Amino acid sequence: MYYVVTGACGFIGANLVKALNERGVTDIIAVDNLTRADKFLNLADCEIADYLDKQDFLELVENGQLDGGVEAILHQGACSDTMETDGRYMMANNYRYSQTLLDFCLEQEVPLLYASSASVYGGGGVFREERAHESPLNVYGYSKFLFDQIVRRRLANADSQVAGFRYFNVYGPREQHKGRMASVAFHHFNQYRADGKVKLFEGYGGYGNGEQRRDFVYVGDVVKVNMDFLESRASGIFNLGTGRAQSFNELAAATVNACRALEGKPPQSVAELVAAGIIEYIPFPDALKGKYQSFTEADLGQLRASGYQEAFATVEQGVAEYVKWLAR
Repeated sequence: MYYVVTGACGFIGANLVKALNERGVTDIIAVDNLTRADKFLNLADCEIADYLDKQDFLELVENGQLDGGVEAILHQGACSDTMETDGRYMMANNYRYSQTLLDFCLEQEVPLLYASSASVYGGGGVFREERAHESPLNVYGYSKFLFDQIVRRRLANADSQVAGFRYFNVYGPREQHKGRMASVAFHHFNQYRADGKVKLFEGYGGYGNGEQRRDFVYVGDVVKVNMDFLESRASGIFNLGTGRAQSFNELAAATVNACRALEGKPPQSVAELVAAGIIEYIPFPDALKGKYQSFTEADLGQLRASGYQEAFATVEQGVAEYVKWLAR
């Protein structure tokens, strides 16, 4: 029996493969699309039983060749580019693909843990897993939202676990391949190392310079939740953030100060970093206006009610660990 991880060469997928390995699991089928070949590096230190291209995997699923052979599917494979404008590609890759795996898992009665997204909430200010608060701003968010609706309709008659996680702003190791879609912490680390400063957006939408606030969640915590659900077998759609919004200024300061610590230098406050020109503000991009979440903060009521009670790392804690990994 195999664990299947889709998007296995990607950011969260690769971390899940590593976490399964750490639990003694190596019977893993890693599924991805290696059009971006450098993603293979994320699995270079992992143990898997086989690698399958996404299309080859789908053919095996649809032809019944994996029937009876799957322990669980951790479905992370998706186009995660929120600026993608090809709606047909987005819906085929994120929505139809997910539907096929849902059908398979319900028929085979095996757990499906899948990646949803906080983008389903759009520009609203309430981040609770309820239809009234869901209004995506882009086709990426819509693809995730639409699949969540399918799951909701089918959960009542499901004989096996289906759990969707609405990831908030995840950062951490194994995201280097994502380019401009990598986390702000990743970009800040590289900006500071290259130029001695980091760049943040000026004020927009009622927020001051760098004061837009997001629920930044460390990938290590995301992995812990997924692993816990594999054991608990709880079903539903759950926010996966920290429940604590922190500003981009705080994130920038955490990244710079983690780098300074490695240099043997003392930490500085946001005000001191701004005064020194280490934090620099740039105009808010026109392309993001009306499509940008200036505030996110996960309501963790449903997650806590499921039984998951572990604490989540603050930005300061998670970024310090991440910077050590980046600086290796």
